Amino acid sequence: MTERLPLFPLNTVLFPGISVPLRVFEDRYRALVHALMRIDDPAERLFGSVAIREGFEVGERGGQSLHRIGCVLQLTDIESHSDGTFDIVAVGRGRLRLESLETTGDFLAGQVDLFDEETEPEADPEGVASVARATFETYRTVLSEIRGEDVLTGDLPRDPTYLSWTMAATCLLTMRDRQMLLEADTAPIRLAMLTEMMREEIRAMIILPSLPATEVSRTGWSPN
Repeated sequence: MTERLPLFPLNTVLFPGISVPLRVFEDRYRALVHALMRIDDPAERLFGSVAIREGFEVGERGGQSLHRIGCVLQLTDIESHSDGTFDIVAVGRGRLRLESLETTGDFLAGQVDLFDEETEPEADPEGVASVARATFETYRTVLSEIRGEDVLTGDLPRDPTYLSWTMAATCLLTMRDRQMLLEADTAPIRLAMLTEMMREEIRAMIILPSLPATEVSRTGWSPN
């Protein structure tokens, strides 16, 4: 299904099912929030986010090169400030494929295809999920020992699809790895990729505990 959505490009990759806080201060994104606020039904306050391949979140929109696969977001909370800026919270509702970009309006928009999680009847999502959960426990144990405090705390979801998105959002991965996970077709594929990525990080942390990746900036997740 193809439709037009406002776009909020970011220097990060967002995932379905995960809540994200955003600070909105640039004119075009303030205009985007105002447009969403004029929609009466909160469930229809939707916009898209795609990761910036090259360029910046602010400045001339023509200076951005964007990934094509991104996340559909629903605006859930808005806090407005006297200077015209906003603090908002949005939650991922699905994935999108950016087909074309519109740059002539008050804010960026795009024609996007919305697509759901594909299924793999022959796959063993529970088996793959069990391995991923066990690897994650080792991953956060090693990370916690290096930091000297518990990090990445919280109970993991049972549903394999939601588990894959939660791990993708929580693990300390490069933007390239996060984009690869967002583009993976199914939860079993994503969980297998995550397992290998975490094993690589565990090996690296054990060999060199001072790796920048161990500088954890968040200690949990907000699935909403």
